[in-house]
Amino acid sequence: MARKQTKQAPNTIARNKRARFDYFIEERLEAGLELQGWEVKSLRAGKAQLTESYVTLRDGQAWLLGSHITPLPTASTHIQPDPTRTRRLLLHRKELDRLTGLVERRGHTLIALELYWKRARVKLAVGLAKGKKQHDKRAAEKDRDWERTRSRLMKASGRN
Repeated sequence: MARKQTKQAPNTIARNKRARFDYFIEERLEAGLELQGWEVKSLRAGKAQLTESYVTLRDGQAWLLGSHITPLPTASTHIQPDPTRTRRLLLHRKELDRLTGLVERRGHTLIALELYWKRARVKLAVGLAKGKKQHDKRAAEKDRDWERTRSRLMKASGRN
């Protein structure tokens, strides 16, 4: 019996679905995350959200803001877990310098796209993005609806 396919790969922890709706993603980067022990345990349990998260560049470092990692009830008693704390991203100096130039000069923004495992390490896919206007969102939705209708029509004509 065939298993139902899920949209997320087995190594995916969380995905920011609104990112593609609100922004044009021009480039994707991979960054490591500086995490605490309780955060890694929560991520193994899949307790993360990236919906309202974004990346900012301050003091020559990249920081992830707005992400939510829910602490497990079995977390240690000697720490006070902060689910929405600012987490540092691990990027090479050249990447940081290039991103700083693009964000400051061209008006791009950095968005957290996906949180996933890679060789037992947590990685964050960061998108270099440009914001969509309302008419761009409407056009994208119209194209999506047309593709859905077209595939439905093609499937129906193929059966006859």
